[in-house]
Amino acid sequence: MFNYEAFPKQSYLCCDLKSFYASVAAVKRGLHPFVCKLAVVGDTKRNGSVVLASTPKLKEMGIKTGSRLYQIPKDPDIIVVNAEMEEFLKISTEITLHMEQYVPPEDIFVYSIDEAFIKLTSKRHQGEENQREFAEMLQRSIKDCFGLTLAVGSSSCNMFLSKVALDIEAKKREDHFAHWDYKDVETKLWSIQPLSELWGIGGRMEKTLMNMGIRTVGQLANAGLERLEFRFGNVIGQQLYQHAWGIDVSDIHKPAKVKSKSYSVGQILLRDYVGEEELMTVILEMCEEVVRRARANQAVGRTISLGLGYSRNEGGGGFSRQLTIAAPTNHTLDIYEACKKLLRKHYRGETVRQVYVSLSKVTPDTERQLSLFEDEEKVTKKRELGYVMDAIRQKYGSTAILRASSYTKGGTTRHRSKLIAGHKK
Repeated sequence: MFNYEAFPKQSYLCCDLKSFYASVAAVKRGLHPFVCKLAVVGDTKRNGSVVLASTPKLKEMGIKTGSRLYQIPKDPDIIVVNAEMEEFLKISTEITLHMEQYVPPEDIFVYSIDEAFIKLTSKRHQGEENQREFAEMLQRSIKDCFGLTLAVGSSSCNMFLSKVALDIEAKKREDHFAHWDYKDVETKLWSIQPLSELWGIGGRMEKTLMNMGIRTVGQLANAGLERLEFRFGNVIGQQLYQHAWGIDVSDIHKPAKVKSKSYSVGQILLRDYVGEEELMTVILEMCEEVVRRARANQAVGRTISLGLGYSRNEGGGGFSRQLTIAAPTNHTLDIYEACKKLLRKHYRGETVRQVYVSLSKVTPDTERQLSLFEDEEKVTKKRELGYVMDAIRQKYGSTAILRASSYTKGGTTRHRSKLIAGHKK
């Protein structure tokens, strides 16, 4: 049993804008988000396009995030719109600035486009009733200014309990508010199942835990720290154990530790890709983007990673492999050749839907070692050419200079240049 008195208590609100994308789209059209039937999709012209958000009325009909456009009934009362990412980002930023009228900017941690944590440091905001009063004021203010509904999870203990209070209870209540403290651990937290409902546990980890005979958070809490550390390692095992007991010592005022730098690009392809030729087209484009990011930070790297995710036709799966080259580089064709070697060694002709490329073991570009086997003048010109191309693209747009392969059916750069966060602007 934990001695909760040994852990610091910090007051937090976890705020979520309900059905954010769909609600913003509805309000923009003068509609009530909780009355109309509206879906936001990635591309209304693609029948297989994914539903990014839907209003509550449409969710009641089974059309939820992850559904496909072709699954939406042909009903004149149903409105289907494209995702307008520029508009969504603008509203999200305005709401964050709105929150700063009530709490200092350093007490707000934006977790995603529609979710944020607020640390309540003022004495008048301590305790359940004061937090409820503050949350209700914030809910009214955002409703009046933006027409959007804010769900709030609250805790006088830590960030984790405020987040779980939001996910498990607040989003389902009519007043869109719930407060959880240590007293709620055994009665509310421990009863959560499936385990993937708990913040921090995904489908794969849930499956592993179920194979260990652990199906509820209560069973996780009583599984024993040593057993969890043995299976998941000291860091993850301890985090699972502490979260199961409602413990969280994180603080939004403390900066996260910076991990070793790497540059990566991943994308879900618009369709299934089959064969080395098609795949190498999109991989070449992704290598171009990886080295552009590296050069923007005056960096080079030695380890190249390539990952493929197979389509549903293959039953899922895939591979991720890496190759370390002799000299660090930020040149496209160097990364591309390494990816080609990895592909030819590990790819067996499966249909592919996801691709991932990264450059790691990064060092500053100024620390390049001379090679006895390369013409130094050619190496320097190759390096300078990359920076010149970056400057042109920076000034005239990402499609100002394209390789011929980007105009083939396997290329995706031209399409992706028209997107924000993977969706139409």
